[in-house]
Amino acid sequence: MELPKETEVLEGVIPRGNWVSSLFSDATAQNVATGLISATLIMTGPAIILLEAAANGGFTNQQTINWMFAVYFFGGLFGILMALRYRMPITGGHSLTGVAFLVTVTAQFTYPQLVGGYLMSGLLIFLIGISGLFTKIIKWVPREVISAMLAGLVAGYVVRLVPSVKEMPIVGGAALISYFILMKFSKRIPPVLGAVVVAILALLGTQGLEMKGMGNAYLFPTLQAPEFTWKGLLTLAVPLAMLILSNDVAPGVGALQSTGYKPPIRNIVSVSGIFSVITSFFGGQCANIAGMMTAICSGTDSGPKSQRYVAAVVSGIAMVGFGVFAWKIVPFIQALPQAFISMLAGFALVGVLLSNLQLGFAGKKYSLSSLTAFIVALSNVSLFHVSAPVWALLFGAVIARTLEK
Repeated sequence: MELPKETEVLEGVIPRGNWVSSLFSDATAQNVATGLISATLIMTGPAIILLEAAANGGFTNQQTINWMFAVYFFGGLFGILMALRYRMPITGGHSLTGVAFLVTVTAQFTYPQLVGGYLMSGLLIFLIGISGLFTKIIKWVPREVISAMLAGLVAGYVVRLVPSVKEMPIVGGAALISYFILMKFSKRIPPVLGAVVVAILALLGTQGLEMKGMGNAYLFPTLQAPEFTWKGLLTLAVPLAMLILSNDVAPGVGALQSTGYKPPIRNIVSVSGIFSVITSFFGGQCANIAGMMTAICSGTDSGPKSQRYVAAVVSGIAMVGFGVFAWKIVPFIQALPQAFISMLAGFALVGVLLSNLQLGFAGKKYSLSSLTAFIVALSNVSLFHVSAPVWALLFGAVIARTLEK
């Protein structure tokens, strides 16, 4: 991946003072709809996985709302500012695979240690961005190994679809049917989005939701004090930064390049690091370019190329609103049945599992190292207080660089 020339970085920047009129004139039904679809995807399944990670870590209501506010507010703000600055569909968000990783490790750290790990992760991303080391780090651990590790990490969530559908056959059956119908006949509506919407409607139609506790009074997000440890650096910050860079930054930049844009790669990585550091002080793990969301907003469904940046702005505005009203939204999500939450999480990660399995095992060059990373991550067994995904990356990279070099 080559760093763009300075002239390429500045290409397409909106002249100062004209961005408001340009935004409204460039808004179309296509890019607005695509932006809303992008936002809806990240505000459903990933939000549920986030709440599961918070529950595993024993977070308080205030800490949970802080986390939800931080990743959505600052993730949305990142997308708005970057899209307007460069007039490209650089869509902000937070890392879905990062949240899936945190589900396995939040119980191993105190809350201040988690905040410290998030902060160190953001600093690593920032340093990698300004130094130009992004491609070098990605090359040391083969992409196939990272993908296989992610497949093992999320496979457990997707497998939960089976018992969840068995426990809630009406809701699960309706969601599955809608998923397959949209996959077969619709190119505009993502199957995951359709399944989530149908599942929610089926749930509300078959049983009520009882929301208790928080939600009646506004909970203002507060700054959190970090605690730095070597364990947090090695087993939390480093793997989280690698997941964000390899599964959000790299796909996001790739999506922009594949659709004809010349993205400012160093600036994207560096600003992702800065926003992630800011987000960490509110208890959030990151705020960065979102790979899947950028792919959606930069596609041809968003209309003419010069106007697709509006989709990223619309997605960012929706996410900012979601973060601001997290104190109302979190109680609703927490009132959902556990089987329903597992069902939605499974649907949200089907695409992640499929794409990572395809990439991890597509070739024969790293077959053994990919299989090792997949099995170790799938085991979810920690050793010496180091989580399974970290061991998966380590063992996979060592085998790839020695036996399979």
